[in-house]
Amino acid sequence: MSITLETLSGCTGDLSTLDPAGPAARSIATLWWGMLIAFGAIFALVMMLLALAFRPAGTGPTWAAGEKLWIIGLGLVFPALILLCLLAYGLWIGERLVPRSGAEVMRIEAEARKWSWRFSYDHDARRSTENVLHIPAGRPVDIAITTADVIHSFWVPRLAGKLDAIPGHVNVLRIEADAPGTYAGVSAEFSGRGYDNHRFSVIAHEAEDWQRFLEGEQ
Repeated sequence: MSITLETLSGCTGDLSTLDPAGPAARSIATLWWGMLIAFGAIFALVMMLLALAFRPAGTGPTWAAGEKLWIIGLGLVFPALILLCLLAYGLWIGERLVPRSGAEVMRIEAEARKWSWRFSYDHDARRSTENVLHIPAGRPVDIAITTADVIHSFWVPRLAGKLDAIPGHVNVLRIEADAPGTYAGVSAEFSGRGYDNHRFSVIAHEAEDWQRFLEGEQ
C-alpha cells in the first residue's frame, strides 16, 4: 500500500506532466495514460503466454486447437489494433495542439541564453521580464521561442509540451493555464555546464491582475 501511495505521489508536483493545469498539458497526460493502459494490456498478454509456455507437458488445451487465435488473433491483430488506436489518437491530439490564429490569442517572445530567459510582450515592445513569464489565465498564449546562443528548450510541464529554442529560428508553442497561479518552467536540453539551473517561472494572472500588469502596476 505504501509503495502505491509513493508511486502516485510522483504524479504531482511543479514539474509533473501528469498533474496538468491547462488544456495542452491535459491532452498530453491523457495520451500518456492511454499508452500506459494499452501497453500494460500487451505486457499482460505476453506474460500470460510466457506462463503458458512453462506448463507441464500434457496439461491444459493443445496449442494446435487454437493456433489461429494465438498467433493471428492475439499475436498480430490485438497489438496492431492497440497501436493503430494510439496512433490515431496521437495524431488527433497533435492536430489540436497546433497553434492557430484567433481573436483571444496573444503572443509573447521568449529568448533563451546562458542561463536566463527574456520575455517580451507584444502589447509594448519596450517591456520585458527576466526569468518570469506573465500570462493571463484562461486565455491561449503563443510563445515565440528562440535563443541567442546554443540550443535550449522551453518546457512548462503542467501547461504544455516541450519545444526547442534554436539559434536563428523561431518556434511557436501555445500554452494556457486553467487558473491563476505560479507554474515552474525548465530548459530540459543539455546545453553545457549550468543547464540544470536554467529555470523560470510562469505566473498566470486573473483578469484584473493581468490588466494591472499591462499597465505597469506590477
